Amino acid sequence: MRASSVRAWAFVHTWSSLISTLFMLLLCLTGLPLIFHHEIDELFGVGDAPAAMAGQAPAPADRIAANALSHHPGKVIQYIGWDQHEPHKVFVILNAAADAPPNDATVTLYDAVSAGTLGPSGNAFMQVMLRLHVDLYAGLPGKLFLGAMGLLLVAAIVSGVVLYWPFTRRLAFGTVRPERARRVAWLDLHNLLGIVTVAWLTVVGLTGVINTLSEPLVAVWKADTLSRMIAGSQADTNAGPPASLDTVVARAKAAAPGMVPGFIAFPGTPFATPRHFGVFLRGTAPLTARLLQPVLLDAGTGAVADSRPLPWYLTALLVSQPLHFGDYGGLPMKVLWASLDLVTIVVLGSGLYLWWVRRRRPAPALRAQVA
Repeated sequence: MRASSVRAWAFVHTWSSLISTLFMLLLCLTGLPLIFHHEIDELFGVGDAPAAMAGQAPAPADRIAANALSHHPGKVIQYIGWDQHEPHKVFVILNAAADAPPNDATVTLYDAVSAGTLGPSGNAFMQVMLRLHVDLYAGLPGKLFLGAMGLLLVAAIVSGVVLYWPFTRRLAFGTVRPERARRVAWLDLHNLLGIVTVAWLTVVGLTGVINTLSEPLVAVWKADTLSRMIAGSQADTNAGPPASLDTVVARAKAAAPGMVPGFIAFPGTPFATPRHFGVFLRGTAPLTARLLQPVLLDAGTGAVADSRPLPWYLTALLVSQPLHFGDYGGLPMKVLWASLDLVTIVVLGSGLYLWWVRRRRPAPALRAQVA
């Protein structure tokens, strides 16, 4: 590479890193406890289920819904779902209205067998970590801003890979020179840890960017696929009582054989329509458990209106979520993700240190020392 090309790539690497580093540090620090959110919840006794109920028949969904409404007067149910990792728990999301924003929702856990309440989903500390990690308490603008920071991170990674060879071509791989000046040793460590974690950090960065686009992608799905699904349906417009949830689930399972329900979206929520339930079923194998099949059912009669596979962009969103948090391989995968997260914190911090020291030292003297 010519000197002008090196300077251009160094400019991209420096400024894309500087602009995004503080926010990436925040995401690394908040993401660390989120990796172990199941274990932390269990440590604090969140949603403990009675051991004596294991192996018994699950409670009807209608009973769980009735209990949730009685425990939260004045609220309506937006979603009822089953966690594949914790089959003994059912989560119920309630809000002031069906179309109310998700940040105002109340999430309560119920025992899947007794339908008794298990308390709120997650503790206050984890809720704060989640909001900071997802949207900085700024809703959709916060998500899109973090997505832009993720793209800058990817630019910093690409430019760092391009610069790695010119700066290390005379050194054996893994060389760290502690006998030299402190900045040289930190530069060697920064380059080594950066190139070792480049694949993981690229995957986490890109999947994080995809996750920030969840709301726009769902809006596109509603305007395109969902509108076609309801175009030919004749929903019951009478203001009578809604269909039984157990009937809705049974008919959805019949429309998608071999799949189990993931969650029910109630009429009026973003994943349904004012006249339909949306039942999202998932596979039972490890590779299909994250992929959802939506079934739209009439809110009054429970009849199946339509069922179509999710488009590729929502499938990419669903696949990116476990890759981002590393929660698809059990505790060993979580420990690996946490270790790489800590290494990334060192890479980001050392990059800030190198930039600060460079600003305080004359460039010619520094180049001579490195040479």
